[in-house]
Amino acid sequence: MPRVGLTEASIIQSAALLLDDDPDAGLNLATLAQRLGVRPPSLYKHVSGVDGLRRGILLAAKRDLADVLTRAAAGTARADAVRAIGTGYRAWAADHPGQYALTVRAPRPGDTEDETASAALADLMFRVVQGFGIGDEDLVDAVRFVRSSLHGFVDLETRGAFGLPVEVSRSFERLLSSVTSALENW
Repeated sequence: MPRVGLTEASIIQSAALLLDDDPDAGLNLATLAQRLGVRPPSLYKHVSGVDGLRRGILLAAKRDLADVLTRAAAGTARADAVRAIGTGYRAWAADHPGQYALTVRAPRPGDTEDETASAALADLMFRVVQGFGIGDEDLVDAVRFVRSSLHGFVDLETRGAFGLPVEVSRSFERLLSSVTSALENW
């Protein structure tokens, strides 16, 4: 009989926290089971192994990030929208370094839940970029530019790659200003 209170959602949430605590360790069912106070076979009653666990974390992370960024961008446009999503994106990644890597992957073809979760993030980026009056023929390029800029900075930061003695927040502000300027002049 499954442990009372142990559900697919609670297992995924615990695994996500475990992944955030040590992103380099990856997902390990034995470690997760120990954290939850159960034996590893008990997890299989709720999730389909490491792949099922990873998919569950991926879906929850994409949904959460989309929700956070949508709320941040609400009522903003142009430069304010870029700043809102950029700042929210950076903060979310810093708070969820293990989950973050899962959010940047394209959805698996045919996985409608992943496609829907990914579309929420992509649609937000498209709306922000469209606010600059960028035409359909350039829209995908502009969205890729914004995503690449944010991801590149955030990925380097979460991996501890900014060791030079200049305030990282200043560099990020300049990145956001540069992204905004590029979109205004696209």
